[in-house]
Amino acid sequence: MSDQNHPLPPFALSLSKGLAERSRSHFARLSGRLRLPSARTVIAGLLFAISTPALAQSLAITGATLAIGDGSEPIRNGTVVITAGKVTAAGAGIAIPPGTKTIDAAGKWVTPGLVSGFSRVGLVEVPAVNETNDASARSPFSAAIDVAPAINPLANPVAISRTAGITRAVVVPSTGTGIFAGQGAVVDLGADMNPITKPRAFQYVEMGEEGAKDAGGSRPAAILTFKTMLREAQEYAKAPASYDGRSKDALLNRIDAEALVPVVTGAMPLMVHVESGRDILAVLALRQDFPALKLILAGAAEGWMVAPQIAAAKVPVIAGGLDDLPSSFEKLAATQSNVGRMVKAGVAVSMGLMDRDEGLQLRLATQQAGNIVALNKVPGATGLSWGQALRTISSAPAEAMGLGDRIGSLKAGRAGDVVLWDGDPLEMTSAPLAVWIDGIAQPLDNRQTKLRDRYATPEEGELPKAYSW
Repeated sequence: MSDQNHPLPPFALSLSKGLAERSRSHFARLSGRLRLPSARTVIAGLLFAISTPALAQSLAITGATLAIGDGSEPIRNGTVVITAGKVTAAGAGIAIPPGTKTIDAAGKWVTPGLVSGFSRVGLVEVPAVNETNDASARSPFSAAIDVAPAINPLANPVAISRTAGITRAVVVPSTGTGIFAGQGAVVDLGADMNPITKPRAFQYVEMGEEGAKDAGGSRPAAILTFKTMLREAQEYAKAPASYDGRSKDALLNRIDAEALVPVVTGAMPLMVHVESGRDILAVLALRQDFPALKLILAGAAEGWMVAPQIAAAKVPVIAGGLDDLPSSFEKLAATQSNVGRMVKAGVAVSMGLMDRDEGLQLRLATQQAGNIVALNKVPGATGLSWGQALRTISSAPAEAMGLGDRIGSLKAGRAGDVVLWDGDPLEMTSAPLAVWIDGIAQPLDNRQTKLRDRYATPEEGELPKAYSW
C-alpha cells in the first residue's frame, strides 16, 4: 500500500503508468460505448487504485441486465452499487447515493466476478516446463505442503483469465509421493502482488483410480492409507510432544500429522478427487470412522448415480461440466446430464476445470455453464436454468470454500467483484467490457491481446517492438 508516508518506488510508479497507458485505448472505447464520465477520469481512477490498492471508488452500474449469482434469474434494468470495495446494493429500483460515479450500462449485462471451482492457475504457467510448474513435488512432505507461497500473480494465465471475467479461483495442488497433495488456496486474479484470498483453505486427497496408484496399486490400499494417516493425526492431536513420526510404522512425519489435525477435527475442508459411483459411496462412508470430516467431492463424473446419497450427506460437489465420455474405467457411466441431475437431486454443485488445462483455461467457465443451459433443448437430457448455471461458476464454489458470505454474488456485503459484459455472458460471442475486483478497476489486456494488437495490421518495414512501456 502507498500513501504520503510510503511513496511508490520508481519501478512501481513506472508499472502503474504503464498499466494506465496500456489500458487507455480500452477505456476510451468503453467510455464511448457506455457513456462513462470520461476516459481520462477512468484512467485516473485506475492509476489511483493501482497506487493505493486498499481504496476503491464508489460506483453504480445502472440499466443493465443484472445477475445476482445466487441461482436467481437475471433482472432487467438492474443496478449494482459498490462502495469502499464492497457491494452495498443490487437489484431493480436501487437508489444511488449522491456523489456516486455512475456507468449507464443499458443493453449490457452485469454479473458477479466468476469463481473457478477447480484450477491450478498461478501454480502452472507452462505445464511441460518444470521451472514454471509448482503443482506437485517429489517431497518428503505431503499434507503440510501449502500452495499459497507459490502462487504467481504475474503468470500469463492469470491476466488471460481475468480478461475473461474470472476474478477468484480455487487453486488445487497435485499429488507427488502419496495420496495427500497438500493445502489449497482461494486466490483473486487482480493486477497486484497480493493474490491470496484464503490460504490453507482445504486439504486435497486423491482417491479412486489415482489414489489407488498413489497408494501402491489398489483402492483398498488407498482407503487403508487414508484411515491410518488420519488416525496418526488424531494421535498427534492428543499428544503432540510424544509424536515423532520416525517410527518405521508411521506414515506421517510430525509436520504432515500436524497439518491433518484440522481435517480430522472438521476445521479444514477435505477435498477428495473421486469419479465413480462406488468410490463416492466409499468416501462418504469414511465419516463412519471420522464423523467430523467436512467433505468436498471433486470430479464425481458418476455422481448422478448416487446423487440422493450425496445430497443426504450434504456434501458439495465440484464437477467438470459436460464430461460425457468414458475416458477411464471410473467414468464408464459419465453423462452430459451429470450436473443437471445432481442439482435436481438437491446436491450443491460447482464447476471447475477437471483434467482440462486447469492451469491455463479458466476462461472456459462460461462455455461450461452455457452448455449446461443448452442441454435443456436436447431431448432426454437434464440441464440447468440460466440462473442455476451461473451459480455453478459464482456463488456455489464460494460457498463450497466457506466464503459464500464474502465472494461469489452481488448480495450486499460481498466483495466488489463485478463484471460488465457486452452481452449474455454464457454466450460464446460475449466478452467483458470491464472487470472490478474488490471495487478496483482491472486492466483488460494480457500477452495474447498484446500479440494480437502487435500483428493485427502489418505494415512495411520493421515489426513493432515486442514490448514498450
